[in-house]
This record gives sequence, structure tokens and C-alpha cells, in this order.
Amino acid sequence: MSNRCQLCAEGLLPLVLGGCLVFALAFFVAGQAGTGNTIFGDLKVDESQASPNVSRTYQVLLYNIIGNVIDRQVITNNGRYRFFNVGNGEYVLAVEFESTEVARIPLHLSYPQKTDVRQDISLEWKADSTRPRGPKSMTIAASPIYDRPAENQQIFRKAEHEVSKKNYAEAVLLFNQIVDRDVKDFEAWTELGSAYFNLGKLKDAEKAWLGAIDQKPTFILPFLNLAKVRMAIKNYEGAIEALDGAIKIQPTSAMANYLLGEAYLQIKKGSKAVGYLYEALKLDPNGMAEAHLRLATLYNGAGMKEKAAVEYEQFLKKKPDYQERKKLEEYIAANKPKPSVKQ
Repeated sequence: MSNRCQLCAEGLLPLVLGGCLVFALAFFVAGQAGTGNTIFGDLKVDESQASPNVSRTYQVLLYNIIGNVIDRQVITNNGRYRFFNVGNGEYVLAVEFESTEVARIPLHLSYPQKTDVRQDISLEWKADSTRPRGPKSMTIAASPIYDRPAENQQIFRKAEHEVSKKNYAEAVLLFNQIVDRDVKDFEAWTELGSAYFNLGKLKDAEKAWLGAIDQKPTFILPFLNLAKVRMAIKNYEGAIEALDGAIKIQPTSAMANYLLGEAYLQIKKGSKAVGYLYEALKLDPNGMAEAHLRLATLYNGAGMKEKAAVEYEQFLKKKPDYQERKKLEEYIAANKPKPSVKQ
């Protein structure tokens, strides 16, 4: 699932070279029913070699399998894109700069529950040695997350192909080959954990993600995945430890804050859960809308029905097609704070 593309951005001249895009794909299941998946991620562009003092924006586009544009978003470097309510199926993410496509990433979604799928994109500007030097002699190209040897990269691609076909057992063998050859390959450790997780081998998944953290303690994805697997086996204290690590790396991660709030709820520490759930909503009001449900559950259990009604109301504003809408509306009508009457 790697792309080899390098297109001239400022000069608008296609140039096929060996620029390689390697990306990390991780998913986090919050347990909602349905198939309205969310695809999101951060766009990081190394602009150190680009022309200075130029404002740049990029377009991230989501295509379906027949090439129709489903949605597009304009973002700046280090920005985040997010596509909501994406059904299961085959898609392509593309990045454009000044109407020139500079990256293309295939995605396959096939999840039994509503899922958040994170797809970060890493790019960099490089000098174009085939053209005279000047402001137009720059290309934008994808840069790998981990610079592995060519032989290991070939195995990595085979493993990703097996994952795309859901041949997780074969993918495990291939990813293990890579980490046996190069223990420092934190991305291979991360993908190995995901393959084990899909096979239901949760302890092996946990070990693989711990291996990724050992090799790259500033990489947030294995921390989030580790929390996910620990929550699946009801090791909430262990999940909290992993999520604390994730938030130290990226305090602005809405997902990390949401999961940390959920973990504290599970061990009945509601006072701690509230802060993290509200922080998740502050960071991503629409993407973390389910935090309103968790807050409502907390307030309802504490007998604070008016506050619960307010949270349910906020949730329905963001998720008007919620399948149990009528039930929540009945609760809101019965418990919503009554407006004060002026004397």
C-alpha cells in the first residue's frame, strides 16, 4: 500500500522518480453500531526546501472505487482532514497541490462496527535536479515513516497486500520476518500488532505494540492501539497507562482524551473521566460527539438528570440520524431544565 510518485508541484511538470510514501494505518473502535466510518489524519509536509515566504494550501480528496469525488477538504501543513459517514468499501485518498496530484493512497474499509480510521500523510519538498535552479525547480514527494532496506521494503509491501486481502496469518509471518531482520523497524512492529489483533491474538498484539513503543517512544499510534487491546481484555489500568503516554506525545489528540475518559469511566472514576471527555469535545466537537453520550450516562448514574438531558440534546444536534433518537428525545423532554419564569 505504498505509492511511488513524485510530481512537480510549483512547476506543474509531472516527474516520475523514486519518492516513496509509506503510511501508518490504525483504527480505533469505540463500539458504536453501524457502518458510518470516519476517516481522518494529519497532513505533515517538510517544507524546509520549498520556496520561502509562500503561503501553501493542499487539497485532500476522497474518491470512491469508480473515481468519483466523495468529498474534498482544503488544509494547510500540519492540518487535519476528516471525512464523516464513510461506508465500508474501496476508496482512494489523494493529495493535490495547485491542481497537481502529488500522492494517492488506496484504502479498504470493512468493519462490523462504526470505526475511526486514522490515515496520516507525510510529504516533503525536494529539489528537482533535472531542471535549472530557481523557485520553480522544486518537487513535492512522499517521504517514508521508516527508512528500511530495499529487501525489507519489498517484504513490507507484500505484508500490506496480504492485510488488504485479510490474509492476516500470512501478514504476521511477513511482518515477523522484517522485525527479525531489523528490530528497530517500529512501523513493522505496529502493523504486526494490528495483524495479530485481527486474528484475535490479543496478547501477541500487545507484545508487538510494546515492541513498537520500545523502538519509537514518540510514535503515538502503538500507544493508542495498546490502549485499545487492553480495554478489550478489560485491563483498564493498563489502558490508562498507555493513554497517559499517548497524551504526553500529543496532548491535542481528541481520540486519546476520549479513550482516557472512557477508561476512567470503566473503573468508576467519573470525576477524572469528565475532564478528558470534555477535552475530547473541545478538540474535535463533531468527531468525538459520542463523548456527549458517555457524559450523559455518567450524569444520569449520578442522578443529575438535567445535565444528562443537556448532553443528550447536544449529541442529537451533532448526530441527528442516531438510531435511538426517539428514546433520547423522550428522556430530554422529561428531564430538560425548565426555563426560568420572570416575575
